[in-house]
Amino acid sequence: MMRRDSEPTLRLFVACELPPEMKAALASLQEALRKKGAPRLRWVRPEGIHLTLKFLGAVPQEKVAAICEALAPTVQGIPPLALSLAEVGTFGDRRGARVVWVGMQGDLEPLGRLQQRVEKALEPLGFPPERRAFSPHLTLARVPDSVGSGERQPLRELAKTIEVPAAPAVTIGELSLMRSILGPGGAVYERVAAFPLS
Repeated sequence: MMRRDSEPTLRLFVACELPPEMKAALASLQEALRKKGAPRLRWVRPEGIHLTLKFLGAVPQEKVAAICEALAPTVQGIPPLALSLAEVGTFGDRRGARVVWVGMQGDLEPLGRLQQRVEKALEPLGFPPERRAFSPHLTLARVPDSVGSGERQPLRELAKTIEVPAAPAVTIGELSLMRSILGPGGAVYERVAAFPLS
């Protein structure tokens, strides 16, 4: 279940992994944005997109076992989640859009409960809870710092014009502790441990 590594720290996050059909739908949305003339964006590779519940950052190797022990009970009583894609939107600041995302719909109430349990379980291990309210979304692209506000502002409106095709909900059956390995071609993700929803 867990993989030992020689590195002293691992870059970790807690997420729900997505099935291939949802990743294919995300690739289609990215293509639709490109065709509509989205400005220079750093696209997230569809195979690397996850539904992130909590980012942990650089974690000492010896802490991984305690994190897994804390996460194991969080899935109890949470049934597999039926989720589908909702609207495309952006997060940003005064300069304009910084992130392009697609929202989620479906079993958001149990998903929110799971996320809250993850927050509470990891707080005693030194991971403070996120101050912002949980907003389930999948990141499609990030806007590079070099893109000026003149290009960022229209992106917000452009995102609203992207139609998300109706598709059957997919079933998310487990919670995963994931590792992010940064490389020259972008981040590569691997599962450290998985906790089936029951």
